[in-house]
Parts: sequence; C-alpha cells; structure tokens
Amino acid sequence: MPFDFKKEYKEFYLPKNKPEIVTVPPANYIAVRGDGDPNEPGGAYQQAIGVLYAVAYTLKMSYKTGHKIDGFYEYVVPPLEGFWWQDGAGGVNYSHKAGFRWISVIRLPEFVTEEDFQWAVEAASQKKKLDCSAARFLTVDEGLCVQMMHLGPFDDEPASVALMDQYIAEQGYENDFSPTRLHHEIYLSDARRVPPEKWKTVIRHPIRRRE
Repeated sequence: MPFDFKKEYKEFYLPKNKPEIVTVPPANYIAVRGDGDPNEPGGAYQQAIGVLYAVAYTLKMSYKTGHKIDGFYEYVVPPLEGFWWQDGAGGVNYSHKAGFRWISVIRLPEFVTEEDFQWAVEAASQKKKLDCSAARFLTVDEGLCVQMMHLGPFDDEPASVALMDQYIAEQGYENDFSPTRLHHEIYLSDARRVPPEKWKTVIRHPIRRRE
C-alpha cells in the first residue's frame, strides 16, 4: 500500500482534541508565500494552493515519466498545511484576515531532493499550463511545540488556542513565536465536501520553557 504520512506519523497528524507537547523533527515542503485574506475568491491563497497541488502530484506520478527519483516509493500526497502570522502580532488575529501573511505548504517525502523539486516545478508548469515558479523547496525544523486537534470552523480556533495557552502555562512553558517559528495549521478535511462544524484542523504553536 502507498505510504501515508497521516498513518505513519499519527503523533503529528492525528493528535487528540486536547493540548499535548511534542518535538517535531525537520521536514521538507513545497512552499508558496503570500499575504491577504485566504477566503478571497481567486485570490493569492487560492492560486498558491493550485500551484502546490500541481507540483505535489507531478512528484507523486514521477515514476510514470522519464524522470526517475532515487529511493522513490509510492505515497499518498500529504494534507495541505499553512504557517500564518501578522506583522506586529504574536500568533494571529482571526478578525483581521486581510492582514494575514502565510506560507502555504505540502510536505515532501524524504527522497525528494532539491533537483527533483526543480524538475517537478518545470514539468508541472508545462503540463498544467500553470506558472509554478512561486513554489520553493522549504525545510522547517519546528522543534518543541504544543498542538491539538481543532474541531469546527477556522473562526472558532481562538477557543482551542486558549486551551493550548492555558495548558503550556500549567506545564511551565510559554509561546515562542518568531519570524521562523509560526502558528501552524494542518488541514485534514476537504472544506468543499465537509460541513464547517466537522472540519478537523491540527493547530501547532512553538513553545519554550518559561524562565
């Protein structure tokens, strides 16, 4: 059966709906950066998602092309993820979506090199007739984090974040947001097919031991 990141790394993709502390190892991603309201029809965020999936599926199906990747094995394309922030704010302000800055990402299997990635960007651009040049190869080392499964609409996330903040304070930790340590979301539901009250989103925040 194809390798499925969600099943093989349950501790990072399928947490419980209560806060827990984890140490997240480095991972490579297809990444597109942008800013603005993610709900804007046809906006930058929607365009970024199109680019991510074009490159992701080009890599997934590479074994059927002339480009052979060393160590390749069949796998399920991992879920869409996003790193979010707003200038001058710790975490995110959900009531001011126009001020969002984001890095939209899809995880890459370990066998995908930067050379393989560049091939996929060019191949996807040609095959899909889509400019994929905004895609970047990004390595993220999240390290020590608090996370939980959020159930429901994105606008209800502050309640889950409040639980996370309370939990880490009780455990002797504090949030550790920085330009390289960001609010992280992993989207496990297809918003086009699943009603908002059933959406499942992993929320993850960087933390450090409180001094």
